[in-house]
Amino acid sequence: MVTFSTPGLEEEIIDFTTFSREPHQLIPILQYCQSHSGYISGATVRQIADYLNISEAHVYGVASFYTQFRFEKPGDHQIRICLGTACHVQGGELLSQQIQEIIGIRPGEISQDHKFEFHEVACLGCCAQAPVVEVDGRIYGKMTRKKLQKVLRDHESI
Repeated sequence: MVTFSTPGLEEEIIDFTTFSREPHQLIPILQYCQSHSGYISGATVRQIADYLNISEAHVYGVASFYTQFRFEKPGDHQIRICLGTACHVQGGELLSQQIQEIIGIRPGEISQDHKFEFHEVACLGCCAQAPVVEVDGRIYGKMTRKKLQKVLRDHESI
């Protein structure tokens, strides 16, 4: 049995025995690791390379090609603001600026304490509710500056 401990998993062991040691298993193994820890650490890249007997550069090259894989621990709270046409017209840019002021990070960043991660997106598919903000998978529509402050403050206390 081959198992690996991945940093950030607090002693959790990832069991690779369900995967063959064939290089074509690389993407399924990456997906498996990402589902357990939320990201692919440098140690995980090395472990996968050792397990499949391929180079770390190859593992990283494949993982970095796909946007589904990330190499940094995600923020505890995922904030996404829609800047699609309907949301933009309804003030999405101003709300994005407000989010940045409240949580202190720019789009694409994670706060130093890893509490928040913030992204601007092209569309969340809720145009009738514009402007829209998504926090931890929950959609908040018809967003106003006042409502946004409450939503973010509620998540700060979690």
